[in-house]
Amino acid sequence: MKNIMNSVFLSCVKATGLMEKKIHFGLTSAEEMQLKLHIMMCNACARYEKQSLIIEKSIVKLCEPDNISVDFEKLKQTINLKLKIAGNNTQIDKD
Repeated sequence: MKNIMNSVFLSCVKATGLMEKKIHFGLTSAEEMQLKLHIMMCNACARYEKQSLIIEKSIVKLCEPDNISVDFEKLKQTINLKLKIAGNNTQIDKD
């Protein structure tokens, strides 16, 4: 009976692992069922799942090309200044 309980009911550690697996790789039908049962009974894991999805969506949004902008000229100037201060006469792309 204990083996059946352990195979059906997950610990919070295993449940959160499945939540992350679900986001990145997907779950088997059995894993999906186990996770749903656990979330129905565990408020902490239900909150964790919601928070994890919010964080994941935010990371994906931040990594979109429109959200990444780099001023390469300013970056070159900063690097050259730091090299000069460090006593290194090497410069990157003087043009």
